[in-house]
Amino acid sequence: MSLQIDFGKTAPDYSKHRAGFPEAFFERMSTFGIGRPGQRLLDVGTGTGTLARGFAWCGCEVTALDPSEPLLEQAKLLDQKASVTIRYVVGKAEETRLPAKSFEIVTAGQCWHWFDRPRAAQEVRRLLVSDSQLVIAHFDWIPLPGNVVEVTERLIEQHNPAWKMGGSTGLYPAWLRDVAMAGFLDIETFSFDTPASYTHEAWRGRIRASAGVAAALPPEQVAQFDAELARLLTERFPEDPLSVPHRVFAVICRAP
Repeated sequence: MSLQIDFGKTAPDYSKHRAGFPEAFFERMSTFGIGRPGQRLLDVGTGTGTLARGFAWCGCEVTALDPSEPLLEQAKLLDQKASVTIRYVVGKAEETRLPAKSFEIVTAGQCWHWFDRPRAAQEVRRLLVSDSQLVIAHFDWIPLPGNVVEVTERLIEQHNPAWKMGGSTGLYPAWLRDVAMAGFLDIETFSFDTPASYTHEAWRGRIRASAGVAAALPPEQVAQFDAELARLLTERFPEDPLSVPHRVFAVICRAP
C-alpha cells in the first residue's frame, strides 16, 4: 500500500492546530543575518504560511509558494488576522517559474522531505542572488518511550500501516549532502529542544492534520481515529494542556 498525501484535505485543521516555529528560532536566525527588514525572502512549501508569516513579522519582503491552493487560502486568512502582507504563489519547489536571482533568502520549513530534493536545491540556486542563503528548517515532535507522541504514532500506524514517518529524531543529516551536491557553501546546522503546549482538542487537530491521518485517510476513518485518540488522551494523558517535546533543527548554507 502506498501513501497518497493531500494536505489540502486537512487545510482547516492544518491552519488552526499546527504549532508554528518558536520565537527562539527567529532569534537564532538573526545571528546568521537572516530575517532583516527589507530582505527579499521566498518560503517554499509554505503550507499555511507559518514560517513566511514569522519572517514577515521581522520585516522581510516575503513571497511564499505551495502547490496546495486550499492551504494558501488558509494562509491568507491567517495573514489578515496577523496584519502582515505576503505574496502567495501556487507552484512547486522544483520548478517555481519565478525569475532567476530574485531573492536574498530562501527558506523551507517542514517540507524538504516532500520535494525531489536535488531538483529543489538546484532551483533554489537559480533563484538566489550571489552570496545569499538557504535555510532548511524543522520543528518536529519527538517520540520518547511512553510519551504522548509515541503512543499517538502507534495509533496512526494501526489505522494507516502505509504511514512510515514515526520515530523521528528531528535531525536530518541527509539535507547537508543535498545542499553540498548543489554547490552551496559554508554549511552550518543547529538544533535545540523546546516543548509545545497543546490542549487535548488542539493535539487531536494537529494529528488529524498530519500526513498519516486526514491527508491520507477517508473521512469516516479519520473520525474513527479521532475518537480513539480522544479516549486515549483522557485515559492515559489526562493533563490538559499537554507539554509535547519538540526539536528545532536547521541547515543554513550560502549560495556562491
